[in-house]
Amino acid sequence: MSEHSPIIRDLPAGERPRERMQQYGASALSNAELLAILLRVGSKGESAIRLAERLLSHFGGLTGIAKARLPQFSELPGVGLAKACQIKAAFELGKRLAASTDDGRPVVSCAEDAVALVREDLRYRDQECMAAILLDVRNQVIRTAVITRGTLTASPAHPREIFREAITHAAHSIILVHNHPSGDPTPSPQDLNLTTRLVQAGEVNGIPVRDHIIIGGGKYVSLKAAGKM
Repeated sequence: MSEHSPIIRDLPAGERPRERMQQYGASALSNAELLAILLRVGSKGESAIRLAERLLSHFGGLTGIAKARLPQFSELPGVGLAKACQIKAAFELGKRLAASTDDGRPVVSCAEDAVALVREDLRYRDQECMAAILLDVRNQVIRTAVITRGTLTASPAHPREIFREAITHAAHSIILVHNHPSGDPTPSPQDLNLTTRLVQAGEVNGIPVRDHIIIGGGKYVSLKAAGKM
């Protein structure tokens, strides 16, 4: 028989997540407490905190929750569509905040700038995806977009799809970034071959490819910096 878990309102005021946030600030709360605030209520026989702890355990922490798709939350008793949507909405807001800027359109002057723009959109994907950063003549970002989605080991990027986007938005140049879900950003022979094709297509269309960057496991490889394009 499982141990009874008290509901949050039965806890002493000093142990309730909302009251603790009000008194000490959000940074003082554990991951489970922050998730409990999102969940608002638990399930039958357990508090929102206990439900949050089960979520963290089931998905292997915050990164696993960020990667999870909505249907996967239904695997856990007590997590319905409403709770799942609340969680995914919070993670999406965090991702957008991480990629936002307060000083107008960002300028990309190096590979690190490019990675910072799309890292949050690519890092939790379990398929290879190709993102394009479209730049104007001053290297200001016109738009970023995930152009293609592939498999666990390959992104079926086609120059036609990538340059259609660049032409539509009158880009002066582009930077391409794709992820390796394996966590190893080392370029494969296929990556190098694709880069050659994309550089050639850029020359034909008058929209140069400034760099092709591969990210994985919190690291990245710039093919331009590596002398491979």
